[in-house]
Amino acid sequence: MSKTALLFPGQGAQTVGMGRELCTRLPAARELFERAAAVLGYDLAQLCAEGPAEKLNSTVYSQPALFVTSLAALESLREESADLVAGTEFSAGLSLGEYTALVFAGAIDFEDGLRVVQRRGQAMQEAADVQPSGMVSILGFERQQVEDICQQARQEGEVLQIANLLCPANIVVSGDTAACQRATALAEQAGAMKVIPLAVAGAFHTPLMDSAVDKLKEALADLSISPPRIPVISNVDARPHADPEEIRQLLVRQVVSPVLWEDSMRYLLEQGVDRLFEIGPGKVLRGLMRRIKRKIDFQNVPG
Repeated sequence: MSKTALLFPGQGAQTVGMGRELCTRLPAARELFERAAAVLGYDLAQLCAEGPAEKLNSTVYSQPALFVTSLAALESLREESADLVAGTEFSAGLSLGEYTALVFAGAIDFEDGLRVVQRRGQAMQEAADVQPSGMVSILGFERQQVEDICQQARQEGEVLQIANLLCPANIVVSGDTAACQRATALAEQAGAMKVIPLAVAGAFHTPLMDSAVDKLKEALADLSISPPRIPVISNVDARPHADPEEIRQLLVRQVVSPVLWEDSMRYLLEQGVDRLFEIGPGKVLRGLMRRIKRKIDFQNVPG
């Protein structure tokens, strides 16, 4: 029997112009952006549609923007196939996308979730501002090779570690800027297929985000969380959790823990999921799945 999962993208998938078409043709999407503006205090639809890119790409703005645009794209799929959405068995989201997945699964209210996402983006940006840091994607190496590069590149007192395990031979490291630069050179010298410094504010999913933890804890303490109506896979341990307090704790841990995306997708496959939808801007998640299981029904619902 076919099983479906809806997947939601994370930071980096944003692009100027997203949400414009959805707002133009779909009242439910337009209403989400209007509700978002009331929470955020600025016109999110205009920022998504018109930019500027520098502002949209800022962590403070990109996280709420992706959260809302992905849920607006979900309304597009719901209009087209309400039964499919209602019958979806699993959900997951990459980093920020986990919040979107929890809203879809009924664990978090839209407005409450948006407030936490806004505070999460602010806290992560503030943590990034404290110390120059970044992230680098290394393609073509397995985990142990990347671990070895981190060990070689990291000097005393520096942070450099694996932050995202995305799919086979696609691993992101995160840490102090100087360590990231050394890791880039070492990976290129060792013959990596590609090494890509990422356009992000700082070293997400490492201890360099520790200063964001208390602020996120405070935001999440006020958040009402219900047991999800369908399993939502945690980035931290690649497993679903039904207990609201456990979900709350994992969302805090997520900002300083590696994202286990490949393990999350393999868990879904083990549960019999054979149809997936990427809901929101970009096609990053589809590309990652093609490296995990090439022949699978995977569709995009653009944002």
